Amino acid sequence: MKKIALISEHASPLAIGGSTDSGGQNVYVAHVAKQLAKSGWHVDVFTRRDDAGQPIVIDWLPHVRVINVPAGPASAIAKEQLLAHMPAFARFMEDHIREEPVAYDLIHANFFMSGWVGLQLRDIFGIPLVMTFHALGKVRRIHQGDDDLFPSERFDIEQQIVQHADRIIAECPQDRSDLIELYGADASRIDIVPCGFDTSEFEPIPRAHARERLQWDMDEFSILQLGRMVPRKGVDDVIRALSVLKQESNVRARLYVVGGNTDTPDPVATPEIGRLAELAESLDVKEQVQFTGRKGRQQLAAYYSAADVFVTAPWYEPFGITPLEAMACATPVVGTAVGGIQHTVVHGKTGYLVPPKNPRAIAERLALLASDPARRGAMGAAGWARVHRSFTWAKVSASLAEIYCGLTERRQRVMPHAPDGYVSGHTESRFMSHLTQASSLLPTHLPAFVKDALPGDGLANAATP
Repeated sequence: MKKIALISEHASPLAIGGSTDSGGQNVYVAHVAKQLAKSGWHVDVFTRRDDAGQPIVIDWLPHVRVINVPAGPASAIAKEQLLAHMPAFARFMEDHIREEPVAYDLIHANFFMSGWVGLQLRDIFGIPLVMTFHALGKVRRIHQGDDDLFPSERFDIEQQIVQHADRIIAECPQDRSDLIELYGADASRIDIVPCGFDTSEFEPIPRAHARERLQWDMDEFSILQLGRMVPRKGVDDVIRALSVLKQESNVRARLYVVGGNTDTPDPVATPEIGRLAELAESLDVKEQVQFTGRKGRQQLAAYYSAADVFVTAPWYEPFGITPLEAMACATPVVGTAVGGIQHTVVHGKTGYLVPPKNPRAIAERLALLASDPARRGAMGAAGWARVHRSFTWAKVSASLAEIYCGLTERRQRVMPHAPDGYVSGHTESRFMSHLTQASSLLPTHLPAFVKDALPGDGLANAATP
């Protein structure tokens, strides 16, 4: 049985979706782990321990462990502030790997901070590193500007990961283009593997049954928006589109907004809900917007199935899993033509693509769908067929496993025995020495978190401005 370490420093597979820092990456890691285990891999998922009540090791599923890494305080920390804790994360993993009776064949890192950790472990142990960024810092900075709170060191760290990872997984053609154009990535080391959906979680429920379960009006034109409650998701543009729909098309619709940091909508716990509620009131559509709070994944199929249309309107989106889930429930999608959405949604067949930050364009497509139930049905059926053909987690994981096996087979040919360091003792001082040497993989102007992690004047002869 092959063994893989999935690193996902801020996105645990056990987290509840829809909160500020819990979204597509959590879903991705959870389902890749599940599917790999079903196909014969032993999977360890390494994620940061953010609750003192969490055990370090959780036997989650057969052949899947979740390892909660003690790195920083055992409490929630915004991912923008986690970089300083990555050396501790790397030290824990280094020690864990040395104590494991069975070696890891591969590391698959998710997000740039996990990638930094993966680079250190790759250099120590010679374990091949596969990298999925899920989001790129330069793309984020282009769209968010000063609202992007990640440190600028992120760009240089991502650059080094692009140069040194053995394979890079791009989630869609746009992701691949961004890696090549913004980071100079070697196209021959990039594989496009999309995200997916779980066929056991998402299937159509008869609309009347779903609405009865959720206590929705049976005849009202119902629009669903579901996901993390952050400004870049463009929920405000959907609310503005609702206002245009009311004023110019005489369509009385209701928008259900699913997501937040609590099970019931709370503008204190989720400030974005407060901002959006104020916007709805100012546009005189307050009575047509219903915030539901976050919902467990077992509830989501009912929401997707109850809706006449699913709308996702981010300014940018690395991939976007929610459109797949909506299509799996035979619900048409109106989405902005960004990132993975422009690849998964087929314009005019499974839904419509509109420009980002364009409420009027959203409203026009909603009006068209509101007036044509047959079109909604045809698009829903086409979406269902598309995602079953190309976007199941089983297919995604099979593609990843093929890439993994290519790397492990090549490693066996080149290096049939693990490096000596993999099986011998490795003291703290030796690790810190390695971390100093590994600074050459980081920017010339080293991040403060690396300087703070090194003993004494460990950087005196390392990279300096």
